[in-house]
Amino acid sequence: MHSPSTQNWLNTQSNSSGLIVKRTLRIDIPVDQYPSLPLQYNFVGRLLGPRGNSLKRVEATTECRVLIRGRGSIKDPVKEEMMRGKPGYEHLNEPLHVIVEAELPVEIIDSRLLQAREILEDLLKPMDESQDFYKKQQLRELAMLNGTLREEGSQMSGSVSPFHNSLGMKRAKTRV
Repeated sequence: MHSPSTQNWLNTQSNSSGLIVKRTLRIDIPVDQYPSLPLQYNFVGRLLGPRGNSLKRVEATTECRVLIRGRGSIKDPVKEEMMRGKPGYEHLNEPLHVIVEAELPVEIIDSRLLQAREILEDLLKPMDESQDFYKKQQLRELAMLNGTLREEGSQMSGSVSPFHNSLGMKRAKTRV
């Protein structure tokens, strides 16, 4: 069937004591620390990324589950208010925070939780948009997902308006 070395490679728990533990940590989102930012900084959007892909990458990298909880964790404020107080939504009475859960071998769980904490805390530091490489990457990914990505050196004009194009042609007039 498999040689012993291949079997070890396939079964990553072979070096493990076999003891699986579950641990949870909470990271508060510093909404109150940045009240002067224009239009309130979008911490939730930064964590989620395009279609939730940024958060999914953190989960895949660290093998931890990441949950955004607390006031502001539901996009629609009306729905959030409706859910407040219902079973399973008690967290909506708490400040905005992140829960990181891991169920891993005892030998690696602490390092994975630490890795997740470091990544998430780094993402929760607001920065000037002109220097925010992470946000630029998220916007690029969103454009790729939407099929609207324009490469830097392309022949397209800077305007995406249908009234301006790189050929200098005008649109046909239509009667109203």
